[in-house]
Amino acid sequence: MATPGPVTPGVPIDTSQPPVIEGFSPSVYSSAETFKEKFLRKTRENPMVPIGCLGTAAALAYGLYCFHRGQSHRSQLMMRTRIAAQGFTVAAILLGLAASALKSRP
Repeated sequence: MATPGPVTPGVPIDTSQPPVIEGFSPSVYSSAETFKEKFLRKTRENPMVPIGCLGTAAALAYGLYCFHRGQSHRSQLMMRTRIAAQGFTVAAILLGLAASALKSRP
């Protein structure tokens, strides 16, 4: 059985640039967006998601406050409200994804 010859290294991979894939553009925008610009664009596209997130955070904060004060009945109610707000947020995300998928269809 013959032993393989020495392996010569190929072209090194340039990690400073994204890979070139035919028919794929890594960015649909000509310039890079800042975090604020991207947040505002996404909020305009689907305003129900931030509303649901704020509702979830508010219900959680108030529920924890009531728990700390010993109001267990109101705390339980706010934790159930938090679950409902989380469900609303997930539904808003899914509906936004479905709407954007249908919009991008030819």
